[in-house]
Amino acid sequence: MNSFGNNFRITIFGESHGEALGVVIDGTPAGIPLSVADFEADLARRRSSGMPGTTPRRESDTPEIVSGLHNGHTTGAPLTVLFRNENTRSGDYSQFAQHPRPSHADLVAARKFGGHNDPRGGGHFSGRVTLGLVAAGVVAKKILGTEVRVASEIIEIGGSRNPADFEGIIAAAMHDRDSVGGVIECRATGVPAGLGEPFFDSIESVASHLLFSIPGVKGVEFGSGFEGARRRGSQNNDPITDALGTTATNNSGGIDGGITNGNEIVARVAVKPTASIGRPQQTWNFATGRVETLEIGGRHDACIALRAAVVVEAALAIALADAALLRR
Repeated sequence: MNSFGNNFRITIFGESHGEALGVVIDGTPAGIPLSVADFEADLARRRSSGMPGTTPRRESDTPEIVSGLHNGHTTGAPLTVLFRNENTRSGDYSQFAQHPRPSHADLVAARKFGGHNDPRGGGHFSGRVTLGLVAAGVVAKKILGTEVRVASEIIEIGGSRNPADFEGIIAAAMHDRDSVGGVIECRATGVPAGLGEPFFDSIESVASHLLFSIPGVKGVEFGSGFEGARRRGSQNNDPITDALGTTATNNSGGIDGGITNGNEIVARVAVKPTASIGRPQQTWNFATGRVETLEIGGRHDACIALRAAVVVEAALAIALADAALLRR
């Protein structure tokens, strides 16, 4: 399904090369100041226009707020944010119906939907659909208020955690007509204790559900994550240092028992290398019935992690906003 949430419910729609795409947000409280300008900073981060390693496709990504807003404030009715597609080259994707890209959704989408899926630009499986998530994240941050800050950064690209290496790693992949992945860390400060509804709506459960919906995400961890599994309890426990619940360390990532504990929430997300690469690949061709060379043209990111940081940030903000509205 393309809807998510209980109290802050989002529905994304559209395809990469369709007329438009966007999001419908239900549950936004009335009276929140909102304008088109509020979206620009995060939308610009998602575009990363001109950054080496991102697609040459350029879109204005101008949001159209078509419902749920009056006199500069939310009305309490469903809020719909629309983005028109302007710069499409659908012919670049015609061959993938018979010669699907390895590790992409071309084949599975065709099988699931009987060939009726829109393959242009990846259709509904494209990273462009994350525009709706980013827009919803802007509204979610408004709901959380100024006391809560959600911020993300890329902490690893191509296996290196040295930011000085990132540009060279991406440039080398581009030179080889290849791609690289990355790791994004997202932190939320000022989150009150008590958010989360165990068992199945724990903060980790809800946030992970959203984070794994982002195209290309293959791993999610909180706090010490997988590293914590290699430690003893005495090394991984977070001693409480005051009556407010502040802890000396934060290996739990701000969450205990699926409930926020008042400390900083820390989540990390692994983003795989872009599946669409220019290097020749030997893969099945349904038109000829044999394995043949596939060379992918068109416009693609060499590192989708570059544009995913703000999407990860939006997903965590949406999960927190949903939990915060339930608590209210």
